[in-house]
Amino acid sequence: MTENSSYLFRFAEAAPNEFDVGTLKGAHERNFPVLRDQEGSVYRIRLEGGGIREPHWHPTAWELNYVIAGRARWTVLGTHPDGDYRNETFEAGPDDLVFAPQGFFHYFENVSDTDPLEVLVVFNTSTQEPNDDIGIVGTVNSLPRHVLAASFGVPVSTFDNLPTEVKPVIISRRPPA
Repeated sequence: MTENSSYLFRFAEAAPNEFDVGTLKGAHERNFPVLRDQEGSVYRIRLEGGGIREPHWHPTAWELNYVIAGRARWTVLGTHPDGDYRNETFEAGPDDLVFAPQGFFHYFENVSDTDPLEVLVVFNTSTQEPNDDIGIVGTVNSLPRHVLAASFGVPVSTFDNLPTEVKPVIISRRPPA
């Protein structure tokens, strides 16, 4: 038996993207070459207590999420099979699967303030995260402030204190109540 194989990916040895409240590790076409042109990638997300995966959407991929440990609160916004456009908010725990269709705006957060949440995410794209994510921060900051003001029906000054950078999707912490 060989110790190394082009078909084997060791998550324990993968370099994580680190955030102040969690980590993101992934197997994708750049670090697991066998996935090139296979339309698949897998990520393991760990959110510490109070952690949030920034609201985002994927223009070219769906997402299937398996909760390994902890409890997550999900929100998914999109057009549903009955033709209605709405969001659904629900909780998922260990051994639950959550599906986010391609193009649907979604996010999840760790329900607990103390216990970690671990989620395995499978995508039907080989692209490295966050190259197929469009987050709410990037979305809002790609629009002129006067367009945001008109869309929300508020003065332009309402958006004066928003950060202006367009950055990749992040993992952040829920602010104190």
